[in-house]
Amino acid sequence: MPSHSEPPAKAVPPDTKESRFVFKVAIAATMGALAFGYDTGVISGALPFMSAPLEQGGLGLTPVTDGIVTSALVFGAAIGSLMAGTLSDKYGRRSTLMGLSLVFLIGVLGTTFAPSVAIMVAMRFVLGLAVGGASSTVPVFIAEMAGPSRRARLVSQNELMIVSGQLIAYILNAALAHFYGSPDVWRYMLAIAAVPAILLGLGMLMVPASPRWLASKNRMEDARAVLEQIRSSEKQIERELDEMVKLNEIDRDQAGWSAVFGTPWIRKLLWIGIGLGFVAQFTGVNAFMYFTPIILKSTGLGTNAALTATIGNGVVALIATFIGIWLIGKHGRRPMLMTGLGFVIATQAALGAVLLLMPEGLFKSYAALACILCFLLFMQMLISPVYWLLMSELFPMHVRGVLTGTAVACQWVFNGLVALLFPIAMAHFGSATFFVFAGINVLSLIFVTTCLPETKGKSLEGLETFLEKELGKSN
Repeated sequence: MPSHSEPPAKAVPPDTKESRFVFKVAIAATMGALAFGYDTGVISGALPFMSAPLEQGGLGLTPVTDGIVTSALVFGAAIGSLMAGTLSDKYGRRSTLMGLSLVFLIGVLGTTFAPSVAIMVAMRFVLGLAVGGASSTVPVFIAEMAGPSRRARLVSQNELMIVSGQLIAYILNAALAHFYGSPDVWRYMLAIAAVPAILLGLGMLMVPASPRWLASKNRMEDARAVLEQIRSSEKQIERELDEMVKLNEIDRDQAGWSAVFGTPWIRKLLWIGIGLGFVAQFTGVNAFMYFTPIILKSTGLGTNAALTATIGNGVVALIATFIGIWLIGKHGRRPMLMTGLGFVIATQAALGAVLLLMPEGLFKSYAALACILCFLLFMQMLISPVYWLLMSELFPMHVRGVLTGTAVACQWVFNGLVALLFPIAMAHFGSATFFVFAGINVLSLIFVTTCLPETKGKSLEGLETFLEKELGKSN
């Protein structure tokens, strides 16, 4: 007799269900990275309009206040990443991201309606707190949710969303400037950043807490419940739970800064993390992201053409990140960083030679642009995704938040130093500035070659044991 009940749904392989759920978690979390990217990219289009007098819809910015408004976010980000690291260890990655979504929204509304330069600077600083907090918390949250085989590619989505946010900002800046044309168009540019901020908050309402953070608080049943949603087999769940329990027994009395000061191998890891932030920023990447139009105008290129090239930066960065996500699942962290630094050294030296030796003209402009785009291709393909991945996996569970926050805060300080020193260096040394960058990157290559351990293919718990053994050898 035929059944009148509904036919059973087509079975979905457990591995597919796991992949889909963790992918949704990654998408929700990386709304923070999208907001990060948009907020760092939008200012390049907003500043010219903000420089108009108050009676014409601007804020009357001068070159000095241009720099203060731009850098306020960077310094806020340094503090935000430090604060978020501590908060995420205490209250959890998910709860911290929910709080950051609110800080994002406050910063966006504050900058959108700012009536004066002072309030704009203050609100950009608040926005920076959220940007920095997201930059240190999002990769850790994704890494703790993903299994070893998916961790690299899922965490690398963070970098993809950052460059996507920057590209969206560049395109919308150009579109709004073209079609709206009013001096107060900058307020609309800044207001759009509310969209990813709201999506981050809503997304966090629909995903569970990190099982590793739950386990660190001895909430093992809650950790198991989350693992049952994001892992494909009972055997895998039991293995990860056993590893978490063992690490809890080892690290129960070593949490926070006491673990760092009292444990030499963890101190080494922190210095490696800080060193990687130096490596990432002193490639000079943000000198290009912030000042490409200035570099190209120095070759004789017109203003409009130079501004259009900024969109080219965003397009190349996005394409390169897609390629990097594919590569990072196949190759180790060390080889990718070393290869990327090799190309960065070559392109910086080539740009210096173009600016120094070529006569001014259109060919020089195109040659300089080609060097910049080649630099960004290798930087965003081989270095930036690996940096954020390493920040998510290098540090032990009980100090992961605070050490990731500290290392990323230092990275933001290095970012600010590059932004501050680059125009001064260009004024004093001209094209020789790029040879200086090339020399610094040679030192960075030596650092990566001699100091960075390989982390590919291990669970976070297995990686912690491996790093303790490797870095503890010389203690």
